[in-house]
Amino acid sequence: MTGEEIDIVIEDGKISAITAAGQAHGDIGWSGQELAGAPATSEVSSLPGRVDATDETGMASASPVYVSSGWIDMHVHAFPEFDPYGDEIDEIGVKRGVTTIVDAGSCGADRIGDLVAGGKQADTNLLAFLNISRIGLKRIDELSKLAWIDREKVKQSIAAYGDSIVGLKARISHSVVRESGVEPLRIARELSRETGLPLMVHIGSAPPDIREVIPLLQRKDIITHYLNGKANNLFDAAGEPLQVLRDAISRGVHLDVGHGTASFSFRVAEAAKRHGIGPDTISTDIYRGNRLNGPVYSMANVLSKFLYLGYPLEEAIAAVTTRAAQWLGREELGRIRVGDPANLTLFTVEDKPITLVDSEGEQRVSDRRIEAKGVITHGKFIKCEVRA
Repeated sequence: MTGEEIDIVIEDGKISAITAAGQAHGDIGWSGQELAGAPATSEVSSLPGRVDATDETGMASASPVYVSSGWIDMHVHAFPEFDPYGDEIDEIGVKRGVTTIVDAGSCGADRIGDLVAGGKQADTNLLAFLNISRIGLKRIDELSKLAWIDREKVKQSIAAYGDSIVGLKARISHSVVRESGVEPLRIARELSRETGLPLMVHIGSAPPDIREVIPLLQRKDIITHYLNGKANNLFDAAGEPLQVLRDAISRGVHLDVGHGTASFSFRVAEAAKRHGIGPDTISTDIYRGNRLNGPVYSMANVLSKFLYLGYPLEEAIAAVTTRAAQWLGREELGRIRVGDPANLTLFTVEDKPITLVDSEGEQRVSDRRIEAKGVITHGKFIKCEVRA
């Protein structure tokens, strides 16, 4: 971070100037109080705001409002027709301070076209991992029958929706694969090799044993739920990382949080922090149930947990901006630069206590919380409707 105070000017939805503090000229100035009183959605013609610039994290700060490049959530479920794992795109996107969501395999080949079409109607940018099971999350045991993995339909979907599909998703836990064991992951590995797309792999309860799963992952593949507290997790009873985890990190496998209803443990996260095994990206695994009833609620709530764990604010924000954008190969999503479309999240760090709850019901009381206030995207300011 440079610590330099600057003004950002937005014209016609693009960043037209970044100037020294107080030198920008525009129609609308924004402060924390003005954000609180702003309408839910409004057109933005010009936005000067005093901020502290940073080139490294895509984050800039203003007292009392911080501005970062738009948050990216690498693991959501945004297909509203599916239950329990579904929700409305903008409810888990812009209304939660997130300008880009990546649906984590809600849809396979049968419904990916409908998901992409829904994204085109939303204010939130939508990308997706394609579930290798053609039925997706229409059922929650979508890999229990290998016949549901239609290789040709996977390839046809990628050909048709390649602009939106960023990888392949395989959920490799017992409730999903049943008697199929690790075979769906072996098929996913072959599909990855044939299509050139990386894998996002959900880990959870055994069988299959985690020691069978992780060695099949390669550079740029993602382990999501890496901080889960289930018996089949990546740390032993003493909180030591398993060798398969260390080996995966050395191969360049990407670690993603994927908090969810059942996949984030403070105990495991504290062990990971002690060993310097932090997340590459922080994601929510948000859908209707855990948005309304917890323990996820919002990206801001999940980020607040990482502040509590002792991660610097800059590092937490980088995990939902620059590092996510780099993995996606869309670095423009993680920067603030003249000429780019304005893609910004506005948030505060409040010095007031909050009770944070993990997926095992464990509670921690933090004296700081992040609150999303609004986003600027597609030429509009959209006010957040967020429980921190």
